[in-house]
Amino acid sequence: MVERRLEKERDRLALWTPVMLGVGIALWFVLPRPAEWWAAGLGLIAVALAGAALGRGGRASRAVLIGGLAAATGLALMAWRADRVAAPVLARPLVARFTAEVERVQPLAARDLVRLTLRPVGMGQDGRGRATPLPPRVRVNLAEGDVVPGIGTGAIVRLRARLMPPQGAAVSGAYDFARVAWFQGIGATGRGFAPVQLLRPAAAEPGMRAALSAHVTARLDGSVGGIAAALATGDVGAIAEADAEAMRTAGLAHLLSVSGLHITAVVGATMLIAMRLLALIPALALRVRLPIVAGAAGAAAAIGYTLLTGAEVPTIRSCVAALLVLVALALGREAMTLRLVATGALAVLLCWPESLTGASFQLSFAAITAIVALHEHPRVRRFGQVRDENALRRLARNAVLLLLTGIVVEAALMPIAVYHFHKAGMYGAVANIVAIPLTTFVIMPLEVVALLLDLVGLGAPAWWLTGLAIRLLLGLAHWVAAAPGAVSAWPLMPTGAFAAIVLGGAWIALWRSDWRRWGVLPIAAGIAWAATTPPPDLLVSGDGRHVALRTADGELALLRDRTGDYMRDVMAANGGVAEPGLMSEGGGRCSPDLCVAEVRRGARMWRVLMTRSAYPVPWRELVAACRAADIVVSDRRLPRRCTPRWLRLDRVELARRGGVAVTFAGGWVTTVRDPADRHPWLVPPPVDQPGTMAASSRSMSTVAKAVYSSATP
Repeated sequence: MVERRLEKERDRLALWTPVMLGVGIALWFVLPRPAEWWAAGLGLIAVALAGAALGRGGRASRAVLIGGLAAATGLALMAWRADRVAAPVLARPLVARFTAEVERVQPLAARDLVRLTLRPVGMGQDGRGRATPLPPRVRVNLAEGDVVPGIGTGAIVRLRARLMPPQGAAVSGAYDFARVAWFQGIGATGRGFAPVQLLRPAAAEPGMRAALSAHVTARLDGSVGGIAAALATGDVGAIAEADAEAMRTAGLAHLLSVSGLHITAVVGATMLIAMRLLALIPALALRVRLPIVAGAAGAAAAIGYTLLTGAEVPTIRSCVAALLVLVALALGREAMTLRLVATGALAVLLCWPESLTGASFQLSFAAITAIVALHEHPRVRRFGQVRDENALRRLARNAVLLLLTGIVVEAALMPIAVYHFHKAGMYGAVANIVAIPLTTFVIMPLEVVALLLDLVGLGAPAWWLTGLAIRLLLGLAHWVAAAPGAVSAWPLMPTGAFAAIVLGGAWIALWRSDWRRWGVLPIAAGIAWAATTPPPDLLVSGDGRHVALRTADGELALLRDRTGDYMRDVMAANGGVAEPGLMSEGGGRCSPDLCVAEVRRGARMWRVLMTRSAYPVPWRELVAACRAADIVVSDRRLPRRCTPRWLRLDRVELARRGGVAVTFAGGWVTTVRDPADRHPWLVPPPVDQPGTMAASSRSMSTVAKAVYSSATP
C-alpha cells in the first residue's frame, strides 16, 4: 500500500529532502549534550541503512535511506557550523576604554542612536587603568550626537563603553539574543560614551546603501521616510516603534523587510521596461529572444538590489528564488513550483543552517509554500484559469483569489507568530489585499520615479506623491491595528505542539494525493496541545529582578513599579496578556522591600514571597517569611536557612537555570536552560583563553602601522 502511494507521489518525494535536513538541524538545537548529538546522528544513519537493507530497493526504502541521511547531514552540518563560528565571549559586564576598527555602521534614527559593529584592537582598559581582554567583535550603540564625522566602515576609533555579555532569553520562550549573537560572532554588546576619538577616518565615503538611505530620509520625514528607505535599501532604523508595531499588528510587517515581494517587483519592472525598450529596435527584436535578454536584465537587477539592501539572509533567499524562476522561464519550464521552493530552502539551510530556528526563515518559507501549494491545487487552478470574460468578472475572480491566498497565508503563519511572538493578527488577510497592491504598484514605482527625477533636480512632486501613498499605508496599518480583536495575545506554545503543527502543514502542502488529508491529525493534536496548556502563573527573569504573577482575574501583576518597557513587553507577551498591571496596586501585599502574594489554584492556596529592593531584610524575619511561603524569589543570595515549602529562586539558583516560568496546576517548572545543556552560547569560551592575546597583538600591530602611515605626511 505504501509503495503504491509513493509511486503516485514519486515526483513529490524530493520535496521532503529539505524537510528532513531541517529535522536534523532541529534535533541539534533540541538535544542538550554532545553525547546525545552523536547518538542521534548514529541512530539516523542506522535507520537509513536499515530501511535500505529491509526495503528491497523499493521507493519506501529509498525514501527512508535518503531521509535518514538528510537528517543526519543536517545534524552534523549544524554542529560544524556552531563550531565554525566559535568566538570568545565577554565573561562579565565591565566599563572599558578600547581601540577598535569599525566593521559596520547602522543608523537607528527613530531611537536617535547609531549602532556600530566593532573589531577591538589589542587590550582594553578598565576603570582602574588595568589591561583587560575583549572579544574579537562587539556591538555598541552611540547617541547620534556622539558620532564624529568620518566614522564609517574601516575607520579606527577609540572610545569608552559599558559592555556586557550577549543576553539570553529573559524568561522561557522569550527572544534569545545570546544564541543569535553566537552565530554572528558578537562577543559583547553595550552603550558607548562621548567623547569618541577618530584615529583614522573611513577610507571611503559612506556606501551606496547608507547614502541612499540618507537621501530618502532627507526627502521624507519621520516614519514615512523610514518606510521609503526600507523599501529602497532595507534600512528600517528610521521607522518609529509605534508605527512599526502598528504594521506588525496589522500583518503588514513583511512589507518592511526586503524579501520576495520587493525582489519580484524589481525583477518584474526591470523585465517589463527591458522588453519594451528592446522591442523598439526591430533588428534586435527579430534576431534575439527578447524574454531571455529581459530575464538577464531582471537577474542583474535582483542581484544588484540584494547587494544594495545589505544582502541579509531573507533578501538572499528571495534573490535565489527569483534567479531560479528566471532560469526556469529561460528553459521553458513552469516557473513557480514547490520544487523551486524546496531548492531555495535547501540552499539556505546548507549555507546558514541556524536560520531554521529564526522567525524570518519560517515565516517566509511557510508563506511561499502555502501560496504555491494552494495555486497548484486542481480546483484553484481551474478557478484561476484565464477566460474570455469581461473586465468586471476578471477583477472579481482575481479579488477572490487574492482573498483566498491571504486567508491561507494567514492560517499558515499564525502558529509561527504565536510560537515566536505570542501574538496572532486577525485581519492581516484583508489588510494585505489593499497594502500589497498599494506598495507594489504605487509606492515603489513612485519612489523609483522620484529618485530618477532627483538626478535632474525635479523629484519634489514625485516625493510628495510617494509620501502621500506611504501615509495611506500607515493609516491603513493603524486603522486595522486599532480595530477590536485585531490581535490576540497567547501564552507560551510548547515546542512539541509547534513541531506537530509544522509537520502536519508540510504533509498537507507537499503531497498531492488524498493522503495529504492525514496532515490534519498532527495539526489538530498540536492545536489541542497548545490550547490545553495552561499559561504560566509565575514568570521570573534570569536576574531575579523582575517577576510577574497571575492574579485571580487572570491578569499579570509586575513586582516592580518602575519596570522598563522592554521587560514589561516580555512579561506580557510570555504571559499571554495585552498589558500587565502592578503587584502594589492589588496583586499582593507590598512594602518597599518585600511583596507577599497569595493565589488560589483549585483547592490550594499558593503563597509567593518576593524581594523588591537592594536593602537588607532582618535575618530572623526573612527566615520566618521564607518558611511560610511556597516560593521565594530574590535577585540576591538568600541565606541557607531560607527554606520555602517548594521552590527557592535566588540569584544562585537563577544563575544556573536562567529565567523561570511556573505553572501552579501540576507543579510545572520551565527554565530557560538546563544546567547540563552544552550548547556553545551557554558555555562560551572566555575572552582570556589562550590564543586570544596573540591574535589581538597581531591585529594591534597591523592597525598601529595603518594609523601611523595615515598620520605621516
